[in-house]
Amino acid sequence: MSANPIPGATLRDDMLMAMRRMARSVAVISCRDGERRYSMSVTAVDSLSADPPSLLICINRNSSIYPPLDAGADFCINLLAADHRDIAVDCSGRLKGEERFTSGQWDDDMLGVPCLRDAQANLICTQDGRFDYGTHAVFIGRLREVRLAGEVSPLLYVDGAYTTSAPLASLCPA
Repeated sequence: MSANPIPGATLRDDMLMAMRRMARSVAVISCRDGERRYSMSVTAVDSLSADPPSLLICINRNSSIYPPLDAGADFCINLLAADHRDIAVDCSGRLKGEERFTSGQWDDDMLGVPCLRDAQANLICTQDGRFDYGTHAVFIGRLREVRLAGEVSPLLYVDGAYTTSAPLASLCPA
């Protein structure tokens, strides 16, 4: 008897199907290498430690943002709000290179890291370690600044589509 419930499926395929069921907040990772800015939509972001305050991001080594991160560039994790769907799509491949910064309003922090002005949060990080695993690199970012804006209304990605969260009160009858 096969451990895979879908005929012909591999463990990799099963994992990918299972991960489609996990709703994740959408973020755009941004960084700079000299005069060139980079950005990429991701869901592979997580807190690592509160002491020191740090996060991790997982980046495919074939992505355009990988070389500057691999070279040690500081980065910003821009947590997207529900109304940032177009920015998420633009930074996931619809636009390339510098064109990605034509969507939304971007500022630089004092060290030149690009930050989305109206993101729910900007988590500006100094690189503090990294390691490779499979097709990806895991970058550790030590927080050096946090900026918050607006109400908590995250853009989510689940089952291959962007969506928003429903307020808990609407899920529970009175």
